[in-house]
Formats: sequence, C-alpha cells, structure tokens
Amino acid sequence: MKTGVAAVLALALLVGSEGTAQAQNLGDLFRKVTPSVVVIRARGREVSSAGVTRFSEIGSGVMVSTDGKVMTAAHVVNAMDEITVEAVGGEKVSARVIASEPAADLSLLQMDRVPPSMTSASMADSSKVRVGDQVMIIGAPYGLSHSMSVGWISARWPPNTAYRNMPLAEFFQTTATINTGNSGGPMFNIAGEVIGIVSHNISKSGGSEGLGFVVTMNTAKKLLLERASFWSGIDGTMLAGELAAIFNVPDPPGFLVRTVAKGSSAWDMGLLGSDTLATINGQQIAVGGDIILSVDGLPIGPAGNIDRIRDDLAAKPAGSPFTMKVLRAGKVIELSGKTQ
Repeated sequence: MKTGVAAVLALALLVGSEGTAQAQNLGDLFRKVTPSVVVIRARGREVSSAGVTRFSEIGSGVMVSTDGKVMTAAHVVNAMDEITVEAVGGEKVSARVIASEPAADLSLLQMDRVPPSMTSASMADSSKVRVGDQVMIIGAPYGLSHSMSVGWISARWPPNTAYRNMPLAEFFQTTATINTGNSGGPMFNIAGEVIGIVSHNISKSGGSEGLGFVVTMNTAKKLLLERASFWSGIDGTMLAGELAAIFNVPDPPGFLVRTVAKGSSAWDMGLLGSDTLATINGQQIAVGGDIILSVDGLPIGPAGNIDRIRDDLAAKPAGSPFTMKVLRAGKVIELSGKTQ
C-alpha cells in the first residue's frame, strides 16, 4: 500500500514539474520573440451611405529584417492612407507598404526607422511544420498589445482550398486563439521561429472558435521577399457579366475602383475612388469611381490578366512609367504614372 502511494506521489510530482517547465519555457519564448512583434494602427477611407468616411484598423505584424521590414496581413494595410507601427514599450514609427498580395492576404511594410527596442525574427521553413505541433501567436487582440495565445496546428490547407478568396495562400489551421487585432501577427514554433502570418478566423459567434487560419511562412517569403508583389493601393470590384452590362463597360470586363491609398502610384496618377453606395441586384456596391479598363495596353480581363499586370509592374524598376485607361463619367481617358 505504501509502495502504491509513493508511486502516485512520484507521478504527481513528475507531471507537476513537467507542467511547470513547459510554462517556464513558453514564458521564456514569449520574452525572447516579443521584441520582433508590432501593433499596427492604420487609417483609411471607406464608402458608406453617408458618403466617404474615415475609419481606423488595428492589426499586428512582425519585423523580419534588421532594416525594418515588417510582414502583416493585406486586409489591415493594403488601401490605407496612414500606417503607424508600435513597438513593445509603446514607441511609434510611421511605415509604408512596399509589397502586397491580397490574394494571399499578405503585405510587407517598410518602417521609417527601427526602434532600438526591436529585434528581427527568424523565419522558419514552414514545410517542416506538422499537425500536432505546439505554436504561439503574439498580437493585439481588440487592441490589447503584445498578447500571447498558445495552441496547436490542427490542419494544413493547400492553396485555393480553405478560402477561395485568397487562392495563393497555403494555410495552417490552428487552435490558438485569434481575434480582431491579431490579423497580421506572427505564429511562432517552440524554437522561436516564425512559421506563419495570422490571416483570419471562421466564426459564427464573431469570437474565436478554434478555427484560426494562418498563411504559411513559405508562402509569405515567396510572395513578399522573393517575388516582391506589386502594391497597387487600390480596393474595388471586378465588373463582369451582368454587372459589366449595367455599368456599360465594354468587353472585356473592367475594375471599379472603391478606394485609392494616399501615396500609392494610383493616387499619384490621379485615379479616382468611389463616393457613394448603390444597391444593385440586392448587392451594395461603391460607385462613382473610375473603372480601370487596361494597364500598359493589357486589358484587365479576361481572368489571369490582373496577375500578369501586377507581375509586369513589379518587374519594372522604381520610377518606370506606365499608363492606365479608365472609364470616367462615360468617357475613356488615359492616365500616366510611375512605379514606386
């Protein structure tokens, strides 16, 4: 009987010590990687029933180079006018988008300067991540900066499977808590390496339900660092089929501009965004903006041309000229701009 009691006590002590060690390791990991994580506060314009209004967005990001490049989610910054990065400790620095791929919900920022409290994170080979691996997410849920959540990898989804609005993204699914404000933040493995960039969660309640989706680091490195996806600074709606006929857009289809980010090439060339909402076939659409028909002579449609246009513009050296034909107030006009 005494032997049995001793064995139970020994097991309890062993489990307790393992739990304490794990908690300590997670705490050490958090303190190690937190200086690479930032809160992102962005301001932009939105088209509403009241016209064009200002709004703010809060997200997260991670510095991946010593010169101040920060990875984040495209939906946090892509068409925003002003972007501020906040380091641990509260120091704020202005930043600008230098690459973006909305089809994978990824953007790359360049900070004006690097706060002395910050360090760059190590990027992992995400192909080595397995279902069941423990992970840590650090971000700003509901604006609560540098908050940690822990969970596991529950699935891996190839591109164009889990979320077809982002066909270029390979996703990890995770049980780690993701809420509003976590978007763009890093997911770390237990070695303290970034294995993904937080995108979104799927929720019926509006809160976290264990269905968080994170773009893999290999996707982010390919689209933001190796290929340097072109940042258009434009948000809008593709007009095709019945919508194209309603807007009297000549075949092939065009792209109706909703908003244009200040400081982008599109803004500098004078592209106009929309100014009001209209309900068309039960769908609310921002109208009144330019409709892009072609860029450098290449039509926006058919499918695949937008990717080709973005690749062509990304390949041009900074300051290279390009042209854009748009439909504005019933007339086709040509705008001239330069790549950044």
